[in-house]
Amino acid sequence: MENDLSNYRKSYEKGELSLQDVPENPLELFQKWFYDVDKNFSEYENNAMTISTIGLDGFPKNRVVLLKKFTYEGFIFYTNYNSEKGKAISKNPNVCLSFFWHGAERQVIIKGKAEKIAPNLSDGYFESRPKGSQLGALVSNQSEVVPDRAFLEQQLKTLEVKYEGKEVVRPSHWGGYIVKPAEFEFWQGRPNRLHDRIRYCLMEDYNWSINRLSP
Repeated sequence: MENDLSNYRKSYEKGELSLQDVPENPLELFQKWFYDVDKNFSEYENNAMTISTIGLDGFPKNRVVLLKKFTYEGFIFYTNYNSEKGKAISKNPNVCLSFFWHGAERQVIIKGKAEKIAPNLSDGYFESRPKGSQLGALVSNQSEVVPDRAFLEQQLKTLEVKYEGKEVVRPSHWGGYIVKPAEFEFWQGRPNRLHDRIRYCLMEDYNWSINRLSP
């Protein structure tokens, strides 16, 4: 099989990113970009982000998860701690997050360390989830082999009966991580492939160095 994609071409012309106009703190620029994209391109899951980890087999692996909160401290998402990504983070907390907002022709790449958030914060988020999602967290031994789809659906039906009219308590193996950033790269597509790239690096004094990168 061979598919030649060399004629796929797109000129990026929707914005620009100037070193003189960016704030000193990258979280402020992330917030501005996120709200701008969410306002103008709301048909997309703009909180979808790719997280990259180094697996126990030594290979990097990417997958898409949903960002649920961001603060000046970092970026929070939720998952099964016993999943493949959870085991990878346990061994090596260095991760990379990336957002690609194709409607705005923008990317954000974030390097940082992931750590578990406080259990009470995970409890609060779990309680806010729809009951079906709560039960799904109980059903799924995430990343483990299952015989077929019917197995999962039967497990869910069993739990629906068990928890009818009852509160579902967060399982201890499910909860949140916060990724505390050490580096940001903001990418704005530009014509002729001369894209704007601005990088922030966290320094020892907790200020950010800011540089333009060649595309």
